[in-house]
Amino acid sequence: MKNLRITVNGTAYDVQVEELGETAAPAAPAAAAKPAPAAKPAAPAGAVGNISVKAPMPGTVVNVVVTVGQAVKAGEDLVFIEAMKMETPVKAPKDATVATIEVSKGEAVDSGKVLVTLN
Repeated sequence: MKNLRITVNGTAYDVQVEELGETAAPAAPAAAAKPAPAAKPAAPAGAVGNISVKAPMPGTVVNVVVTVGQAVKAGEDLVFIEAMKMETPVKAPKDATVATIEVSKGEAVDSGKVLVTLN
């Protein structure tokens, strides 16, 4: 899988694209080599978190399923965004605690808008 950003009519979208070779069977996914994020000092309790979870696309927030102070596991749903009549969950990138919630139900968001911050 490749992560790509495409722009359509001035709006940027982050997408994942699977490359298909000329073989009949799909190739086993290669281990993704991701650069280690720069170490950031932990934010004090109640402050803005040091991990920003952003909207992957423009849309409308249809549900916020976490609360400030809640512990979340990697891959757990945080917020649901509706775009083109489809609901997309925005998930926690790693185990953390919810520091702030920056959006509310019914709010229109642009791609890249910070939805939740985590510590």
